[in-house]
Amino acid sequence: MTLKSHLLGAAAVLAFASAASAERGSDGEVKILYWQAPSILNPYLSGGTKDVESASLVVEPFARYDAAGDLVPWLVEEIPTVENGGVSEDLTSITWKIKPGIKWSDGTDLTSADAKFTYEYCTDPEGGCASATKYEGISSVETPDDLTVIVHFSTSTPVPYGPFVGGTAPILQAAQFANCLGAAASTCTQENYNPIGTGPFVVDEFKPNDVITFSANPNYRDPAKPAFAKVTFKGGGDAAAAGRAVMETGEFDYAWNLQLAPDVIAEMQKGGKGAPVAGFGPLMERIMLNHTNPSSALGPDERSVVGPHPFLQDPAVYKAMSMAIDRPLLVEVGYGQAGKPTCSWVPAPEAYAISPEGCDVQDIEGAKALLDAAGIVDTDGDGVREKDGVPLSILYQTSTNAVRQDFQALIKEWWSEIGIETELRNVNASVFFGGDAGSPDTFQKFYADVEMYANTFNGTDPQSYLGNGLCDKAPKPSSQWQGENISRFCSEEFDALHAELSMTADIAKRQEIGQKMITMAFEEGMMIPLVHRGRLSAHSNSLGGVVLNVWDSELWNIADWYRLD
Repeated sequence: MTLKSHLLGAAAVLAFASAASAERGSDGEVKILYWQAPSILNPYLSGGTKDVESASLVVEPFARYDAAGDLVPWLVEEIPTVENGGVSEDLTSITWKIKPGIKWSDGTDLTSADAKFTYEYCTDPEGGCASATKYEGISSVETPDDLTVIVHFSTSTPVPYGPFVGGTAPILQAAQFANCLGAAASTCTQENYNPIGTGPFVVDEFKPNDVITFSANPNYRDPAKPAFAKVTFKGGGDAAAAGRAVMETGEFDYAWNLQLAPDVIAEMQKGGKGAPVAGFGPLMERIMLNHTNPSSALGPDERSVVGPHPFLQDPAVYKAMSMAIDRPLLVEVGYGQAGKPTCSWVPAPEAYAISPEGCDVQDIEGAKALLDAAGIVDTDGDGVREKDGVPLSILYQTSTNAVRQDFQALIKEWWSEIGIETELRNVNASVFFGGDAGSPDTFQKFYADVEMYANTFNGTDPQSYLGNGLCDKAPKPSSQWQGENISRFCSEEFDALHAELSMTADIAKRQEIGQKMITMAFEEGMMIPLVHRGRLSAHSNSLGGVVLNVWDSELWNIADWYRLD
């Protein structure tokens, strides 16, 4: 089942169909603006979307998802299935056949050895791989010849399209990263900033948290692509400045993630230089609840131990916090038609989404009553409730942008009404999502009580994404602070459901199991979902070939972009 992108105009589809057929590099330079600046070009060492997407110009997977959410071959001849013999009858292996003649940008051949190395790189326990769930359940990777990769799974795996699939699981060149295994991964600055790839562009210069310059890959597999000779990929600033730079001034050709109020977008579009593009995929804004004690009095190892937080694991507390939030108002203030209220960790595809009763109705009095019934009351008259003598005082952090700061201010006020004190903190987005193991301000370290952000996943099957809640995926010092289980939520039942999901082929049963896991995340305090967000970006009126993809990297088809006459 796939979910078509909403709001994808016919003009964009036609532009894609008429993608560049001229000489490589004939259209000069294209300028891209991501106001969250990339900090690394190795997606295995960052959970930040801006890092994954900037890297996608260079490093590529065997297969990725198109704009309709369908899996399509990228570096391979076809998508393996049981029907074509690429997936074994017992569902314990998948065989990928690499297209002959694909070169790395240094002119050497892409081979099966590179894929096997990538698997070893990400599964090294000391490497801190941010995409570890993509490689769950593999017993071995076999390379019978230079163009064949056989992934063997330890059990029957009905959906084997995790390893080497999508923007978060590309192939790394074994020769370049040979000395970067395990604990050495984060120390390989040259490799992580200047990866050799098979993609349409090569890195000329990378200035972390600032700007990247790329040139057309001379060894790219299609001699007519990319149409652009150069890419300037600028990072920093804010969403408003990015939107203006495309739609009002025409200084840039593409601006990503315009997290702005709808009236602001409409006013920018009047500038006549560009247009917004939007689509609904699985992107969801949420508040993550810390299951560890973030006190600065504790050392990093203690902060990363799974549980307990002084009060955030009490159902009365986190349910009251959720009830106090007016989600429809958040949508109105922040997103307009590009947002929908949700309490579902996976809001799309629709078959996996849950809709708890009362999710879209604020209930301040009900939240107060719930806390009162649990004996969590204000005993000293200062307006702040206490649990077991500990005040319900929360540090609430997020990345810096206007919409998120508006959300923080509203939610702080609503929580104050139910007796919860809130301190607000915002962090530069490039730092917050940067994945720097030495920084105390990353979303992975989570040195706060709650934090707000959005993320998504590649494709339409959420199995790997739901694995982000597994106990062993919590970021910790020994994993270089990488890991997808940001809240440090841990449940044996949740882990068992994920194991069952990974062995279930029936679509209806998979959806049933997935909904159980999504319900647990909400009911047991992993997170407080807020808004199902549409992806909203903008491109100049002179840029052709842009097709917004909500299921993979937004820059998935940059090789097909071209300059309109």
